[in-house]
Order: sequence, then C-alpha cells, then structure tokens
Amino acid sequence: MASGLVPLNLTVNGAPVGRMVAPRTTLADFLRTELELTATHVGCEMGACGACLVLLDGAPVHSCLVFAVQLEGAQVETVEGLVARGAIAGLQSAFHERNALQCGFCTPGMLVNAHALLERGGVPDRAEIRDALSGNYCRCTGYEAIVDAIEAAARAAQGSGR
Repeated sequence: MASGLVPLNLTVNGAPVGRMVAPRTTLADFLRTELELTATHVGCEMGACGACLVLLDGAPVHSCLVFAVQLEGAQVETVEGLVARGAIAGLQSAFHERNALQCGFCTPGMLVNAHALLERGGVPDRAEIRDALSGNYCRCTGYEAIVDAIEAAARAAQGSGR
C-alpha cells in the first residue's frame, strides 16, 4: 500500500471497528487517538505500570505493548466498555467507599485488572489480590485501600458482604 496503512477490523466495547492504521501504532495509541477512548492511560510505555490495561479476548493486556494491527478479528474491552455494560459497578462503588483512588491515573488499569480477577469467581484472598495487582503501579495510595476495595467487591458479589 502506498500510504503504508494496513486495514484493521476488530470489536471494541462490543462494536465493530474498521480502520486503516500504521503498522507501528500501539493498541493504546489506537484506542486513544482513533477511537477517543482516553481512559486507557499511557504511562511507562514498557508494560510495567498497568495504566494501559485493557481486556483482549477477555484477558488483561498492556495495550502499550501490542500493535493494533496484531488484533485483526479480536475483541477489545476498555474500562469505558466495562462501565457502559455495568460490569464494574460493584468495584467502582467499593473503590469510592474505601477511598481507593487518589489522582486516578492508575485507576482504569486497576479496575480492568480487578475485574479480570473477580471474573474467575470466588473471593480471592489478599495475597491473590496483591499478586493480581503486581502489574499495576500506583504512586498515591499504598495499595491497602485498593486491596480492601477489591476484597469487599468480591465478597459483595458472592453475597457475603462485610
């Protein structure tokens, strides 16, 4: 192709998307610039901070490490998609109630990762929650409130509350 662009067709937040993209465009940049889904944050651009986490075919991935052109036919869900379908309402409420966010930069990635953890079912113990969050970096909170919120959301989802 003379333009250097490649066709891409995928599903984002349940809607089909077709675009021409440059081969070196990351999924994070594609989501932010092409689709204006700006809750996917770009932090380290090395897959270390977790601010860019999205669900790719149901599994959390660092969207800064994946080229958009690799995702032909894939299903991508961002935190905006999770919010729109009500999938993280319990997590959002628990984060709010336990003051588990401060600046909010890491929060979308934390919510995506926490959602993936809770989708496994059951109530993870605190060590499992910490392990799941090991790919998310937060400079503000010290993580205790985040772990508390995820544990509370898991308990509430199981009907055991706290």
